[in-house]
Amino acid sequence: MKFIKKKSGNRPEISTASLPDIIFMLLFFFMVVTVMREQELMVNVSVPQATEVEKLENKSLVDHIYIGEPMPKYQNYYGRSARVQLNNQISEVDDIAAFVYACNNSKTELDRSRAIASLRVDKKVTMGIVSDVKTALRKSGRLKVNYSSVR
Repeated sequence: MKFIKKKSGNRPEISTASLPDIIFMLLFFFMVVTVMREQELMVNVSVPQATEVEKLENKSLVDHIYIGEPMPKYQNYYGRSARVQLNNQISEVDDIAAFVYACNNSKTELDRSRAIASLRVDKKVTMGIVSDVKTALRKSGRLKVNYSSVR
């Protein structure tokens, strides 16, 4: 006895009715997950190159401190010497303790012990202001300090 395969003539078409729903769900997902830049840079920061770079795992534990010469549009007000930027304002070194306190209030107790201060320092900045910032961080209890750089 010989078996004969039944030939299927027409295949059913794939329904594309739910395709717009899937696209909008993906669009909504990426809009929610994407993090926009939180701070506007008011100082020039050109970070130095490094050979041994380690990526920070949990970026929500990182508080950024920018040190550099003010941007040209702010130089009339702040001058041309190196300044410290905390959040969205140019501040003094004395304001670092209040900055660390405010950052600690937004974190849980466990996250406070793991919090890191990331210094983004311009290549041209002298070490005087950097050591002042590090001393202020140490006095305010932020002992983990990271220097941002490029590979």
